Amino acid sequence: MPLVSVVMPVYNSAATLGAAVRSVLTQTHSDLELLVTDDQSSDGSMDLLREFAEQDERVLPESAPERGGAGRARNLAIERARGDYIAFLDSDDMWLPEKTEKQLAFAGDGDAPLTFTSYFKMDADYDGESTDWVPNGRVVRAREHVDYRAMLVRDHIGALTAMYDRTVLGTRLMPEMRKRQDYALWLSIMRDGADARGLDEPLAVYRAHQSGSLSSNKMSLIPYNWELYREHEHLSVPRATRALAGAVWQSLRNSRI
Repeated sequence: MPLVSVVMPVYNSAATLGAAVRSVLTQTHSDLELLVTDDQSSDGSMDLLREFAEQDERVLPESAPERGGAGRARNLAIERARGDYIAFLDSDDMWLPEKTEKQLAFAGDGDAPLTFTSYFKMDADYDGESTDWVPNGRVVRAREHVDYRAMLVRDHIGALTAMYDRTVLGTRLMPEMRKRQDYALWLSIMRDGADARGLDEPLAVYRAHQSGSLSSNKMSLIPYNWELYREHEHLSVPRATRALAGAVWQSLRNSRI
């Protein structure tokens, strides 16, 4: 059974952290490790993580030496990973119980080392567990196949569903940007020649419009997308403009779900 390393950055997430952690620990594929980096929280998040670690040895929390943002927190976790696969979940989202099992089977049936799935959206005030989740019809659908060119037009991959094969790609870190570091990682993997495959089954739940979340205001991502296209992908101004238009359109479209 492949070991899956689950990467989770945390900053002042005590209100939602418990449900996120439990959604990982209740996976039907149990051979996993949960690598959590607390980015100097002040709300007791680290105390909660220590409690989980005492109860389950798969929970491996660590405090960041200093505030560095989500990208740095994720990278600190990735650097500790021992797994064959690296997967991602933020501390305000959840996985459904069969997510890891089904995605591993899907990854094993294809030749793409980067996979992702469809996912549900929930309201910010949802206070239930992943095991209680009732499908609500609010689904962001995964595209069957995505290459570098398609990803430049829009980010097709929900970070809470992404998983890459470390045995094929090696250890891949995120650029340490304030935002869009996940998008930058998918682009770097595809720029190197690997495509991504999407499983059109919702296997995770994204918390929409969470106050204080890095993803709470999609339109605020515009300058970060522009930085990504121009400075990291070295696109010309016309190509970057087209890509930015696609990103804005995707944000508006997904916000209506």
